[in-house]
Amino acid sequence: MFFSGLGTATPPQRYTKAECLAAFERSDWLQRLDRRSHWIARTVLQRDNGMQTRHLAVDRIDEVFAIDPDTLAQRFARHAPALAVQAARRALDQADLPPRQIDAVVVSTCTGTLCPGLSGYVLEGLGLRDDVQTFDLVGQGCAAALPNLQLGHALLGAGTAQHVLSVCVEVSSAAMYLDDDPGVLISACLFGDGAGAAVLSRTAPPHRRRIAWCDSASLTLPAHREALRFEQRGGLLRNVLTREVPALAARHAQQVLDTVLQRAALAPPDIGAWIFHAGGRDVLLALAERLQLDERALRHSAAMLREHGNLSSAFVYFVLQAALAEDTPGGWWWLSAFGAGFSCHGALLEVQ
Repeated sequence: MFFSGLGTATPPQRYTKAECLAAFERSDWLQRLDRRSHWIARTVLQRDNGMQTRHLAVDRIDEVFAIDPDTLAQRFARHAPALAVQAARRALDQADLPPRQIDAVVVSTCTGTLCPGLSGYVLEGLGLRDDVQTFDLVGQGCAAALPNLQLGHALLGAGTAQHVLSVCVEVSSAAMYLDDDPGVLISACLFGDGAGAAVLSRTAPPHRRRIAWCDSASLTLPAHREALRFEQRGGLLRNVLTREVPALAARHAQQVLDTVLQRAALAPPDIGAWIFHAGGRDVLLALAERLQLDERALRHSAAMLREHGNLSSAFVYFVLQAALAEDTPGGWWWLSAFGAGFSCHGALLEVQ
């Protein structure tokens, strides 16, 4: 499997941490939450937490504090298809591939629900054939990009497709929830909206960098399910985020990495570029310590976190795009994401 094209998309509205804090202090939530919550929100939005700005699918930042099931469902229904189509169209343009040559579409999301699923909206928005295979993957959280790509790899390997369109889209502002739980507040301060897409092909594209998928591995650990998940409360998605997540992510990221590198007879020093889902600053610090990586090794993940916040499943498309835009030297690259479940996935890429 080869990556023929990449595309990303965000809502046009971009907000700084200072703007988010000012809006929070104007909202009626200031009176509904306790003093400790005020302190947490101000700490996260005033101190260096690795994130400076994020894109949100609201015309004014104050709108994000209108939190009720109908408003959030309408926000997802309006923006998720549009962002998915925009990212996918950019991936197709980079691949120089007409939409009607796509044989399968795989779409992942966890921040909202549509039935029929998002894949049909992507098919319609891009003008794909009506006999294209469509797959909607849900419930995999921030880790979803890798299972999405693994399914694309399986479809290509089975010979049922020549080109697969992989899309991850998250409208985190459509999954807004606030209460006095620290994990809930940190999530509300950290996540952004966006979509990433890749055209996956059985043969390498001519006249551009060759990005080959070589091997992958996964872990799913239900014993740690309560550490990171969504739950339903009052008709809303409520994000459960605990302090153990950075250590869990680092430990299991290393396990997945070791599994694949051993099969390839490689070692961590052989990896020339690290394409990690950031999660947050503390996750990046835990990864760096566990894998003995310096700050420069994780610079692309850190840069995307700083600019966009945590984009959940879409994040690694942005990181891979940033590494390619910098003309990072070829060789062995490592792509990895982790999230709800607790789950962790990784893939070895060969880039030329």
